Amino acid sequence: LLSAHASPLALKSIERSFPFYSKEEWGAEVPTDVRPLHHPAPYVVIHHTYIPSACDSVEDCSAKMRSMQRYHNSLGWGDIGYHFCVGGDGAAYEGRGWDTVGIHATVANSHSIGICLIGDWRVELPPVEQLETTKALIEEGVIRGKISPDYKLIAHNQVSATECPGDALVAEFSTWPHYTPGR
Repeated sequence: LLSAHASPLALKSIERSFPFYSKEEWGAEVPTDVRPLHHPAPYVVIHHTYIPSACDSVEDCSAKMRSMQRYHNSLGWGDIGYHFCVGGDGAAYEGRGWDTVGIHATVANSHSIGICLIGDWRVELPPVEQLETTKALIEEGVIRGKISPDYKLIAHNQVSATECPGDALVAEFSTWPHYTPGR
């Protein structure tokens, strides 16, 4: 892997170990809320969708991304709230991307990257591919200078009154590096 001080040219050539679909590729509407996010973000906030349910193909996950964006737009958010979503197909789907403030975790929005694992992870764990892609996406953010090397990994329910991202998922990622318990 590249060092955190790699040149911008080198950063463009990062090899991803997972499929990645841009907003254009999954059929997103044009966002209307594009406030810049200051880097590097000191927090990564993990979410689950609960609804919509899990997906395991590009077609299904893309449809769920469009559904989430429509719902979030109906709330006046100006785009899907998350920076990225990860499907059960092991692919990452661009939400707001690395450079735009998200609307996913109330007080943490302006200084975090929000990653949502598509599905309901209160009782069951996501597929291994979904977990591995989430880890790789976080690592990519650190390499690109978008996430602080000493970031804190937290659950949505640590900053908002919610079950999200589900007990099973929290139990899993609480074993990952950088997990920070508490509120």
